[in-house]
Amino acid sequence: MTDSQDTGTAASALGSARAGEAPLASAEAPDEAPAPATAAGAPATATATATATAPADGNPVAPAPAGARTAAEVVTPEIAARLTRCVVSSGGRTANHTPFTGEKLADLPESSPEDVATAFERARAAQERWAKVPLRQRAAVLLRFHDLVLRRQAEVLDLIQLETGKARLHAHEEVLAVAVTARHYGRKAPAYLRPKRHTGVVPTLTKVTELRQPRGVIGQIAPWNYPFELSVGDALPAFVAGNAVVMKPDTETALTALWAREQLIEAGLPEDLWQVVIGEGPVVGPAVVAHADYVSFTGSTRTGREVAQGAAARLVGVSLELGGKNAMLVLADADVEKAAAGAVRGCFSSAGQLCISIERLYVHESVADDFLQRFAARTRAMRLGNSLAYGAEMGSLVGERQLETVTRHVEEAVAKGAELIAGGRPRPDIGPLFYEPTILDGVQAPMAVCGEETFGPVVSVYRFRDEDEAVALANATPYGLNSSIWTKDGRRGRAVAARLRTGTVNVNESYAAGYGSVQSPMGGMGDSGLGRRHGSEGILKYTEGQTVAQQRLMPIAPSFGLTDEKYTQLMTRSLRAMKAFRLR
Repeated sequence: MTDSQDTGTAASALGSARAGEAPLASAEAPDEAPAPATAAGAPATATATATATAPADGNPVAPAPAGARTAAEVVTPEIAARLTRCVVSSGGRTANHTPFTGEKLADLPESSPEDVATAFERARAAQERWAKVPLRQRAAVLLRFHDLVLRRQAEVLDLIQLETGKARLHAHEEVLAVAVTARHYGRKAPAYLRPKRHTGVVPTLTKVTELRQPRGVIGQIAPWNYPFELSVGDALPAFVAGNAVVMKPDTETALTALWAREQLIEAGLPEDLWQVVIGEGPVVGPAVVAHADYVSFTGSTRTGREVAQGAAARLVGVSLELGGKNAMLVLADADVEKAAAGAVRGCFSSAGQLCISIERLYVHESVADDFLQRFAARTRAMRLGNSLAYGAEMGSLVGERQLETVTRHVEEAVAKGAELIAGGRPRPDIGPLFYEPTILDGVQAPMAVCGEETFGPVVSVYRFRDEDEAVALANATPYGLNSSIWTKDGRRGRAVAARLRTGTVNVNESYAAGYGSVQSPMGGMGDSGLGRRHGSEGILKYTEGQTVAQQRLMPIAPSFGLTDEKYTQLMTRSLRAMKAFRLR
């Protein structure tokens, strides 16, 4: 995915669309150059509460622009109340927080299992009406949403950063992904879902049409790491296929998903069609699964198994995008400089909190030293930051749990003999959950980082002698989500790619090429999940196939005076003729 500056002033976009309501505060102009970021004056002023001193040899801190906005300026009580008023709740309260400082962002309504049942009731009533709307009118909603997202992206970028702690450039990847998905299904949904004619059992006498019927109400459980793309991005094909959605976003990133809902409703989606419930996963999640006609889940493999079991007990379908321990292969003929730059993107985007990010680097022994030198230099030079502006190359981890896992994996590996090439320490001088991008060499079993998913800015480097060994090492995991290959020979790269057991393989890119090509399916093999998003599979999963077969002129049975024996002889000759004429 590529860099792009914000377009449209957030305050004017919201103010003009919803007169009399408080807009999300933003000072970004349409065409100004991306502003550099620094710890000083950061959103919610992360450094104002930090007391630690920056290490002299640590990753640099990106300078912040003058007058950088704070969390309190972006998320006012009025804005939080407006965004959350749609949440189905009988009175419970909770809150979310910004990883930049740990401070509370907003008070939120909290839902109970009874509220989930209410949400499904409302959604079912809305879905019956929505399914009768012509398909092209439903698709037009997505195209209008596409334009609103691009026009008002400054607003959602602020929310994504504040709720996830990621750098603005990485937040912008979500804007790109949602816009591409909206455009794709806005244009292609009529073709994916149109009635299809098939040859009947008796050609010309049997007329067969395949229809795609909406499943009903989709239960969606969205994660915290990509709260825009993995909430509305996954819901868009469900809506255009004629379904309603009851979504449970992660509590800590709910405002981003609620902002997306607000834009989609302005684009023409009926308000009751998208219901939102907020609450603890073990409480609200099972209730969503218990009522849904189909379940869409993105998260950990452990929780994914529980979701699948709950859906299976009710005989409803499920799609799961789960964990990964993704590998990058640098072949002997790779452009080492480009591969090093690609490794930085692949390993440290969103602080490594990306399901398809790279955690294992396999480098041919002939180029390993050169590659590692370049990769380490780039990694040590990465600018960390917590400002609502472009300039930082990596942001924060999202919570204490992620920081604990990252710290445990790195410290255990070093204690057992791994070599720390870069990073390897927290950065409380920037914020409570910052951790430097980290490279480990000499990692081997039974170090936890060797096989467990870290889901943080940590990568282990391994050397290999030939491609067969590299393929075997890359495939030596129960996961199979994403992989990356670097070589100057495209044909060679594609041949190696076909041997890897992952749902997507990127040649000379880390993850964006495969994920962003939305006409093609994206998902995992093995412990990385079931089903696919994107392409035809990404929308057909939200439908039920229905065959309508009309028999004409004569039945498929003895008729016109034929005896049973004569009828079976006729059908036998007909089958042989159809094979001879290569009918399918």
